[in-house]
Amino acid sequence: MKGFAGAEFKAFESLKEAESAFQSKYEAFKGRVSTLKKWRESETPPILPSICVDASCRGALGKMEYRGVDIESGGEVFRAGPYPDGTNNIGEFLAIVHALSWLAKHKKKAPIYSDSENAIAWVEMGVCKTRLKHTSKNALIFAMIRSAENWLAENELDDDAVLKWDTREWGENPADYGRK
Repeated sequence: MKGFAGAEFKAFESLKEAESAFQSKYEAFKGRVSTLKKWRESETPPILPSICVDASCRGALGKMEYRGVDIESGGEVFRAGPYPDGTNNIGEFLAIVHALSWLAKHKKKAPIYSDSENAIAWVEMGVCKTRLKHTSKNALIFAMIRSAENWLAENELDDDAVLKWDTREWGENPADYGRK
């Protein structure tokens, strides 16, 4: 923008969010999704306590990472990656299984939310249906997939263990990396 050296830009879903950002420093909002806490205003909010998971992949095939976030606090519960030559769908699948195993390990019961219909279906089937070719570069990812599939085969899931995040109603997934 002419006359404003170093101007930074960010879109917001509401005037309230924009005004709040205007009163703060840009760094507090850079890379953050503007609808992050929209779920708090919903008439039918997500079940709490719960964990939301998401994955990120740079390109269709690239560095893949995933994480789980406590929905109420927004605090990161776990993070994995980046791993070379992965896909977003694989990351979403691994994130769900990681969250399931994390809850079991810590003897906690809470639903896991994901915005990935593919990953949820793969978890329900107990199989990662990726078409990604196994290479020496992504061997670790395939080892993680086998481990996740084994975990699913050995553990019975409740019907409401993994739920679909309702982006339209609740805004962006709290675990989203904000890179869109």
